[in-house]
Amino acid sequence: MHTTFSQSQFIILSPSSRQVRPQVFKNMKVDNRSYKALLAEMQRLRGDAYLSDGAIQQGDLTPDGRHVLAIDEQSWHVLALNPLGQVCGCVRYLEEKTPTSFEDLWIHESALARCPTWGERFRRAVEQEMTRARRKRVAFAEVGGWAVAQDRRGTPDSLRMILAVWGLAQMIGGCAGVATATVRHHSAFMLRRIGLRSMTENGVELPAYYDPYYGCEMQALCFDSDLPNPKYRRWIEELRRDLETAQTVAGEGASAPWRGTAPELVGPMLNPQPMAAFLPAPS
Repeated sequence: MHTTFSQSQFIILSPSSRQVRPQVFKNMKVDNRSYKALLAEMQRLRGDAYLSDGAIQQGDLTPDGRHVLAIDEQSWHVLALNPLGQVCGCVRYLEEKTPTSFEDLWIHESALARCPTWGERFRRAVEQEMTRARRKRVAFAEVGGWAVAQDRRGTPDSLRMILAVWGLAQMIGGCAGVATATVRHHSAFMLRRIGLRSMTENGVELPAYYDPYYGCEMQALCFDSDLPNPKYRRWIEELRRDLETAQTVAGEGASAPWRGTAPELVGPMLNPQPMAAFLPAPS
């Protein structure tokens, strides 16, 4: 792994202290104040990144600049901290152990799901991934909320965050899942390079779609935590070891699983910096 990868460190936000296994996460802290402060800092980073990229408008933020989603407190978050201890990167992992239908999922509110031409095919493609998870007896998961601070763009942090989430998924039992990614900045293309796949239904690849809320073209992708690009397995394993000893912070209360009506749209995987420079075949 490149030495620059050590320039930021990880911290994990857990949706509930009940979901943290001491044999896996060795540096656990239950502290509601710390949890809320880190969650708010992450939401401000995400809000700033999305706003500067034109993906959201000022009115989509709270008065203190946070981009708040209903699923934030039900999700795992991998945060990157800069040398000053400030949140400089984030990505969200929402684990659904027992979703009963497509409507239970956050992604069912995406623009693609409501498309009269492709919406039904998207539903069936997602249901195929839900079936894959049940057959493997692993969780079904949705990944999103990917953002990197302005002064960390042009560094390996973008790739590092995604590979770390892959490691997190393996640590908590594995998953099959879905993600939405922006087409601009080559984000969707780069995610496919590391192991995510374009979603298909009956052999037909679902196309990129325009998301009117985020004002950009996006792609629906799927993944299996057991099947990253083999070129990145060693990196994922190293980052997984980092996560085992990273501080894991949970609030004092147990978060209920996500069930209910989502806001207008699912949050994207949005990386405002192309990752091409960080995707050579690892040695």
